[in-house]
Amino acid sequence: MNIKDRKKLIENTKGKIFTVSFRKKDGSIREMNCRLGVKKHLRSEKPVASTTSHIEKYVTVYDMQAKGYRTVNLSTLKKFKCGDKEVVV
Repeated sequence: MNIKDRKKLIENTKGKIFTVSFRKKDGSIREMNCRLGVKKHLRSEKPVASTTSHIEKYVTVYDMQAKGYRTVNLSTLKKFKCGDKEVVV
């Protein structure tokens, strides 16, 4: 599964809560419940482009536990789950 397929998998959640597991930059594994499209916690009404939005292997999500925005590295994605669909990479 390539980066584009992984990104499509996440984009197809259409606002539903999903779980991802991926390897962080420091080598540790992070499992996170998150969503796309959360705008409630933005600092301004005008959306500001993410500093990583131009990099294909990154996707910005809203972490439901930490209540903040996080970046997922799609090239180190290990597991994705949304509803009854689960993909292990």
